[in-house]
Order: sequence, then C-alpha cells, then structure tokens
Amino acid sequence: MKSYIQLTLAQLRIFIRNRQVLFWSLFFPVFFMIVLGSFLGGGSGASFNGAVLDSDRSEASEALVSSLRQSPLVNELEDMDDQEQALEMLKQGDLQTVIMIPKGYGEQLGRKDPSAPAEITVYYDQTNVTESQLGLTVIQQSIDGVSKSILNYKPVTSLKTEGVQSLNLKYIDFLVPGIVAMMIMNNNLNGVAGQIAAWRERGILRRMQSTTLQSGTFIAAQITARLVLNGLQAVIVLLIGNLAFGTQVNGSWLLLLAFVILGTLAFMSIGFIIAGLAKTPESAGPIAGFISFPMLFLGGVFFPIRSMPDWLQGFVKLLPISHLSTALRQVMNVGAGAAELWGELALLGGWMLAAFIIASFTFKWE
Repeated sequence: MKSYIQLTLAQLRIFIRNRQVLFWSLFFPVFFMIVLGSFLGGGSGASFNGAVLDSDRSEASEALVSSLRQSPLVNELEDMDDQEQALEMLKQGDLQTVIMIPKGYGEQLGRKDPSAPAEITVYYDQTNVTESQLGLTVIQQSIDGVSKSILNYKPVTSLKTEGVQSLNLKYIDFLVPGIVAMMIMNNNLNGVAGQIAAWRERGILRRMQSTTLQSGTFIAAQITARLVLNGLQAVIVLLIGNLAFGTQVNGSWLLLLAFVILGTLAFMSIGFIIAGLAKTPESAGPIAGFISFPMLFLGGVFFPIRSMPDWLQGFVKLLPISHLSTALRQVMNVGAGAAELWGELALLGGWMLAAFIIASFTFKWE
C-alpha cells in the first residue's frame, strides 16, 4: 500500500511539474469549447434571409410584407428595388429567397376571383435546401392567410392545441459533454501510450521491474493519478461552461463522475495496448493518433451521430467515445439515471475489461 501511495503521488507530481503538458491538456479542450460555443453555441433554431421587391406598393402588398416580417423564422427580409442586385445576392448565398410582388397585385386581389389569383414570383436557392424550403413554407403560409381573410374562409375543422415544454437545448449544451469526453480520450489514450513507451525506452520500467514493485501496483498508481487529474479537469471544464455559456448538470453528479471514471479506465486500457505494441515513443504517438483522430469526429463529440449515414451509424455506436459522450449528455442535459444508461455502462465496461485483458498480454517492461 505504501508503494502504491508513493507511486500515485509521484505520478501526480510529474503531471504538476510538466506545466506545458498540463496547460495544453486543459487549455486545448477549453479553447475548443469557447471558440465553437461563441460562434455556434446559441444556435438552436432555423431561419432564413430574404429580399422583397414590391412593385405594387399598395396596402395589400404592404400587409403581405408585414405578415412575412412578423414570422419568427424570418431572420431578415430586406426591401430592395434592383432585381438584378437581389438575384446576384441570391446566387452569392447572401439570400435564400427573393420575393417579387408585381404591379397590380392589390387590384387583382381586390377582385376576389379565385379563378384568376394574384401571382407572386419567388426565387430561391436550390443549393440550400433546408433554409430555402423553410422560406417557401413561410411565404406560402402568409399568402394563404391573406387569401383566407379576403374570401372569408371559415374552417369546418377546429384545432385544439396543448403545449408541451421541451428541453431548451442549444449547441453548447451538446458540445460541452463532448469536449469532456474528448479530453478524457486524449489524456488517457494518447497520454498513457506516449508516457509508458518513453519510460520503457529510457529504462525506467526495467529498473522498476528489478525492484519488489508489482506490476499491479504500478498500473493501479497510474490509474489513480489519472482519475484524479481527469476528475479535476472535467470539473474545471464544466465550471467554465456554466460560467461562460450557462450550461448545467441536470442529473446526478455522482453518476457523471462514474462515467468519467469508467471512460478514463476504458481509454487507459487502450493506451496500455498501444504502449505495448509501440516499439518507440516516436511510433506510439502516430498509432494513438490513428485510433483517436477518427473517433474524435465519428464519436459524436462535435456532431450528432443521427446525422451520419445509416450505414456508418452501426459502426460508430460500437466506439467507446460515442457511448461516453452520449452518457455525459444524457446525465447533464436530460438528467437521466443509471437505469436509462445501462447500455452505455455495459459497453464502456466491456471495452475496459477486454482492453485490459489484451493489455496484460501486450505490456512489456523492456
């Protein structure tokens, strides 16, 4: 027990003394979170930009434009006179729709003749399907509203509405748990592989083997030190996310800590495998990067897994970081308990056990 405590404290002192590694292992995730959160963190809904060319300037056309501008989905509806300029802005991607209200629109509307409706031309960006279709839907709804009011349309079916309050989540609420998962993966998978390989090349492991030190004590001390480090770093990231962007933990802090521990153990075990396979510290880094880099973008850290192709989702859902990031999000954003997250617990536990078993065969003292 004494050697275990001494090794743990020695490993923590190594972390603290290596200010550069400590700074970048914490600064890099925080930097990512602040940059992405500042640019994308508030985005929670869709909207579109458009322009309107009102050649009629009648009371009816102004009422239609006013109705469009009142829609919460319209980010900006610019009043323009130059058709060529408006279409050029549409081609450049600055606008998603251009609405042309022809002269005589109000007069045609006043005739109330359904067989000869007033025609409005809408140009839209075919390359931006989501925002363009959103714009066309809003425009159609406004036109339908004008038509119904003029023709005194009375619906034969009534609509009963009941509001349900949903989670008001933004991109930053999705991002922060992913950043914590990314930090755990990088610190343990990359960190363990590089450190153990360097110690082996410098003969430190060989000298440890010549003492009465047991390999289990050495590994346990490594695990404990990294659990303390990852726990502190995760708390710092969560506090910065709360203070800077208002993110919060809606679920159990103990369950959140349990997933931090489980994720640390799972990625440490993979790091030990890489350290055993790598012959030099120079080769340990590229091997760890080859494994961690794809998981960084496929594991749901920055983008939802459901937005990926169907054929890829089956593979992605087997990755440990996808389940770690999902579990952290469910605990933080939804307040899920252990009963709802048993699948993530089982898969991360399976990764940890399988990787530690493999690591016990690949680990070498020299």
